[in-house]
Amino acid sequence: VGEGGKLYGSITAQDIADALAAQGHQVDRRRIELEHPIKTVGHHTVAVRLHSEVHAEVRVSVVAE
Repeated sequence: VGEGGKLYGSITAQDIADALAAQGHQVDRRRIELEHPIKTVGHHTVAVRLHSEVHAEVRVSVVAE
């Protein structure tokens, strides 16, 4: 993490899918609706399309290591 809480890389839909899988929730990365990769530390709300009529929101916390 650089100055101002900006990441050197970014958090992608695949990263979120992997984190969900580690918690026992299998979600295809294509179902995670990110308008753009996450590039800052903090809390972000991400939409997940579970079914054509079922949408959920996941709160993603990005912290510096």
